[in-house]
Amino acid sequence: MKIRRLDATDNIPMDLLLQADPSEEIVLEYLQRGECFVLEDEDSIIGVYVLIPTRPETAELVNVSIQEEQQGKGLGKMLIQHSIATAKSKKYKTIEVGTGNSSISQIALYQKCGFRITHIDRDFFIRHYAELIFENGIQCIDMVRLSQDLHY
Repeated sequence: MKIRRLDATDNIPMDLLLQADPSEEIVLEYLQRGECFVLEDEDSIIGVYVLIPTRPETAELVNVSIQEEQQGKGLGKMLIQHSIATAKSKKYKTIEVGTGNSSISQIALYQKCGFRITHIDRDFFIRHYAELIFENGIQCIDMVRLSQDLHY
């Protein structure tokens, strides 16, 4: 398995990206602003994440996604750790991530990878998504924001 930056000539793994974010419009917008990295097993893309610059010295990790049949094998953690190393190599001082209030396992995973909850963006998913989102039997309404200071 290897993680590499998606080339401009590669097909966008939209099915994986939409698994983590149901809005194609929002996905396409942050793909234009950021760098997309893919996890490949042989010649098949099984995971993806996008790293975008936000404020000075800050990057945001968006859209971490692993194919369903590959989940539970530590691959999401591998992508998150790769994103942290990539942000450090680009001299960012902070990396941030946001996830839905209903994304229980993702919130735990980010904390295991060193992120700390900083705040809640109330009603984020109501304001930005036309369709209601449910996960783990919970309506996704608020965005839980987490960050990590990067030390060199």
